Amino acid sequence: MSFRRILKASTLLAAVAAVGLAAPAQADGDIICKAGPKDGWQKISKLKKKVWLEEWKLLKMQVEGDCYEVYARTKEGQSIEAFFHPVTLKKLVVFRRGQEIYRAEGFTG
Repeated sequence: MSFRRILKASTLLAAVAAVGLAAPAQADGDIICKAGPKDGWQKISKLKKKVWLEEWKLLKMQVEGDCYEVYARTKEGQSIEAFFHPVTLKKLVVFRRGQEIYRAEGFTG
């Protein structure tokens, strides 16, 4: 390989790496619900109705830290990640492509 090709390849690699580092951070692990002991939590299956009322197509639900995390598609077809309080099932924060698009009033978690 010529020096020029090596230089072009390494420049391209550096650019790709820089773009990867500049991508927005994902929400996982950043949200704290302060939900208390799990024996006080509502069943995650009850969250399905809340998701349906939002007119979202449910893709996946799971426990993330001390919150319920939902992956869904909005009625417009956008992929979202949402966090709900496991005791109240209140929607706390919603992300689309790593960007926060909704935060419940007063929620600081």
